[in-house]
Amino acid sequence: MQVLHGIEGLRSLPRGAIMTIGNFDGVHRGHRCILRECHDLTAAGEPVAVVTFEPHPLTVLRPSAVAPRLTPPEMKQELIAALGVEFYVVLPPTQEVLNLSAEDFWKLLRDEVRPAHLIEGHDFTFGKNRGGDVRKLTEWAAHSGMRFELISPVQVALLNLTLAQPSSSLIRWLLTSGRVRDAAICLARPYALRGEVVQGFGRGRTIGVPTANLRVADQLVPLDGVYAGRCRIDSQTYPAAVSIGDLPTFGGGPRQVEAHLLGFDGDLYGKRLDLELVDWLRDQLKFGGIEDLKLQIDQDISATRRRCKVDPSVPIAV
Repeated sequence: MQVLHGIEGLRSLPRGAIMTIGNFDGVHRGHRCILRECHDLTAAGEPVAVVTFEPHPLTVLRPSAVAPRLTPPEMKQELIAALGVEFYVVLPPTQEVLNLSAEDFWKLLRDEVRPAHLIEGHDFTFGKNRGGDVRKLTEWAAHSGMRFELISPVQVALLNLTLAQPSSSLIRWLLTSGRVRDAAICLARPYALRGEVVQGFGRGRTIGVPTANLRVADQLVPLDGVYAGRCRIDSQTYPAAVSIGDLPTFGGGPRQVEAHLLGFDGDLYGKRLDLELVDWLRDQLKFGGIEDLKLQIDQDISATRRRCKVDPSVPIAV
């Protein structure tokens, strides 16, 4: 996948591309449906191009309103590349980009970029102050050489059989409620935390359960609790019992993400890991002593072995 930057990068796209524009945080099922439609339209081999805003324009316009990310920039780029996109244009929130009105942005696409198709979801907006929407795009495209296609919302069945439309905001809410299996259904993959393994307190090793302490930056960390997870290292996948919280048994402290990788015996310090959260196991609890904690950890490890055999991203059929 070729990565281009800024307005000049947008202008340098090949003419006649199949294009979609958006933030794409999470690269969830709704985004994947749009990209699948892009590929379906490439009958003559036209390239598929994704144009994304990185970071989100609100980081400049209203920093206090910025939602925590589901996918750090590098992870988002990797996920989109894996879906067969040929061109990836990153638009930073510069004044040049933020000051483009909806009409000016449209003219830039129509007169200079000249994609053959533009495919968007029903809630797409663009331009300064979100002045453009799918209604205007439909009207403007009708009088141009560009085709605009609107994708119908995707629906999935959550574990409680509620029908929902996958969105980044819904997935954030599910994760902050500990509902990682429902989040996986919306994402079409388990939610993964990416971070560097750093030195922790070393308490896990003293009780026979060494943990990797993951420093996660610029990404939403789900609700405190214990989760069944998975971690891939050197082409091998290890089940992982994951603890998120402030270590209440040891008197509290800074919030941490700790993972005990089942069957792994090696040094992880300084390595970058992607830690998939497969299923919720239990709340964080304060135990009366180390022996009680060790008994519970043994149960968590057994539960992790069982839960990691299930693919959490498969929707329920209704």
